[in-house]
This record gives sequence, C-alpha cells and structure tokens, in this order.
Amino acid sequence: MEANISEMRNELQSRDGLWRRIQLECQKLYTELLKIKEYKDMQEIQIKPRSSCVPLTEQLENKNTELLLFPESREHQEEELNKIRNHVYREEQSHCSEQERMKTEISDLTEELHQKEITIATIVEKASLLERQLKMELETKHKLLTKQQLLEFRYQVIKSENTHLKEMV
Repeated sequence: MEANISEMRNELQSRDGLWRRIQLECQKLYTELLKIKEYKDMQEIQIKPRSSCVPLTEQLENKNTELLLFPESREHQEEELNKIRNHVYREEQSHCSEQERMKTEISDLTEELHQKEITIATIVEKASLLERQLKMELETKHKLLTKQQLLEFRYQVIKSENTHLKEMV
C-alpha cells in the first residue's frame, strides 16, 4: 500500500512537472505572440510615409514592396499563431484529461485503501476474539491439570496408606 502511495506520489510529481513545463511553454508562446504583435505594429508604422523628402515614386515602390511582403508575413504570422493556439489547446486538453484520469485513479485508490482498512479491522477483531478464546481454554486446561495433579497426589497418598494397611494386616 505504501509502495502504491509512493508510486502515486511520484506520478503526481512528474505530472506536476509536466504541467509546469506546459505553463512555461504557454508563457513563451505568449511572449512570442507579443513580439509578433510588436513586429506587426512596426510594419504598419513602416508602411506610413517615412518622410516627405523621399520622392513620391520611391515611396510608391517601397510601399508596394512592403505591401507585397506584408500579406505573406501576416499569413505566416497567422499560421504560426494558429499552430500555437492548437498546440496550447491540445496541451490543455491533455492536461485536463490527465487530471480527470488522476482524480479517478486517486478515487479508486482511496476506495481500495478504505476496503483494506475494513479488512484489517475485521482481521484484528477476529484475532482479538480468538485470543480471548485461547486464554479461556488455557485457563480451563490449567484448572483441569491442577485438579488432575491433586487427584494424582491423593491417589498416591491413598495407595501408600493402602499399602501400609495391607502390611499391617
């Protein structure tokens, strides 16, 4: 039973470590999301005119290049964001199902422990009853032995008196 509890404790600790790693991963993903957001904001700022000194044709070419790159970058960022969301969702689902499984396992182990405690209590009660019966039997046998020894002693006394009387007769 102690081994089961120890094993369960180890399992809980390993799962707690897994949960902490998932939380760290979520934090990292959140940080990456913030960086992506910052990058997106910077791109939006870059899309705005940099300076009025730049000739209009150059500005137009720069903006066209940026606009061509922006949808690709945005699509890539959205794909990454979706991957991250899916990963986080799967991890959360996995963790939730793992928690439910652990709760069920703990409940089963608790029930098993309760049954074992009941069994132990029953065995202790029966052992106590048998011990009392044994003591009573020992007392009875001791009384009978004492009685037998007394009768044996009386028999020897009577026998010796009888022998003595026979000799006298």
